[in-house]
Amino acid sequence: MDATDPLRSMRARFVLPRGVIYLDGNSLGAASTAAFAELQSAATEEWGQELIRSWNTAGWFDMPLDLGDRVGRLIGAAAGQTVVCDTTSINIYKLLHAALALRPDRSVIVSEGGSFPTDIYMAEGVVATQADASLRLEGVDAPDIEELIDGDVAVVLVNHVNYKTGELRDMAKLTRKAHANGALVIWDLCHSAGALPVGLDGANVDFAVGCTYKYLNGGPGAPAFIYAAERHHGDIRQPLSGWWGHARPFAFEQRYAAGEGIRRFLCGTQPILSLRALKGALDIWDEVDMAALREKSLRLTDLFIALVEGKCAGHGLKLESPRDGARRGSQVSFSHPNAYEIMQALIARGVIGDFRAPSTMRFGFTPLYTSYADLWHAVDILEDILRHDTWREAHFGIRAAVT
Repeated sequence: MDATDPLRSMRARFVLPRGVIYLDGNSLGAASTAAFAELQSAATEEWGQELIRSWNTAGWFDMPLDLGDRVGRLIGAAAGQTVVCDTTSINIYKLLHAALALRPDRSVIVSEGGSFPTDIYMAEGVVATQADASLRLEGVDAPDIEELIDGDVAVVLVNHVNYKTGELRDMAKLTRKAHANGALVIWDLCHSAGALPVGLDGANVDFAVGCTYKYLNGGPGAPAFIYAAERHHGDIRQPLSGWWGHARPFAFEQRYAAGEGIRRFLCGTQPILSLRALKGALDIWDEVDMAALREKSLRLTDLFIALVEGKCAGHGLKLESPRDGARRGSQVSFSHPNAYEIMQALIARGVIGDFRAPSTMRFGFTPLYTSYADLWHAVDILEDILRHDTWREAHFGIRAAVT
């Protein structure tokens, strides 16, 4: 399978430690040599030699828009609708306020009870700033998110891929449901951007948000992105009206005037070195066929499920991810009462996945650098740990600050 993999040459573009099988690219993507080269150039030449002149000579000021269009290509967005900036949490805050402002006669936000917590936290924060706003949650107020969408709903905030189970939602179908009820939709793409083809324009999506440090390999803390459909640009109002979003930032006017189009989602000065690392990471994506990426992702996840269930049967593992690949992102999760200890034992043996409370072992597959042989060896190690009860060693039960 590795010999016939059309993406096999991409693995050499990444810095992968010897003796490590890395199955956690859905938390932090591996570094690329191109990202290191961009960081080196930006730090030693542009910052070190050109100093402040690099805002112009190196194009620093326009990087959020330039990189936004490059991310936009990977998520099915035409140019001028995506900007790279800030963090996912901050961008969710901006988008929720913008959506509520577009629906002034409505006050309900709908989200998922099983969402990544920051989405819920930010929604709670937005509700706290609005006297009549309220939050409805799937799994709390109704079993299915569709049941919560009615004429009082202003905006639906929903994950394209569930961070814990890897379940993939039908973007076009849910967007149609929201629009039929007069609501807007914000799609969280943190676990799908760079993992599978995304068609925002084709699905008539209103807004989207996502990070660039997972499957896009932009580096720890790399800036997030915002997508806003062009049809909304003229009416967008968001509360973080910093100077980078001003129509004339270098006029230093005393009153705020929003910039044109997607620029109005910018706020303050952006982290240039992080943007440059992301630029290097995105250079690789110019050569990637997204259909081939998705095909390999499905083959990797299908193989992993088959190997785990075949080799590790009888040890208490339960598949949490959808078995149907069409309903799954590029990750596989298994639950076990001792998931934390088993994952620590795996990491000690060089297989890096991650644990999500209370009982989930999560394995992410980045098609650009994950090989089929990686999976075979990882499952051999997992089976050995389970068969010999290695995970019962006391030190594997000590909880780290970051798990």
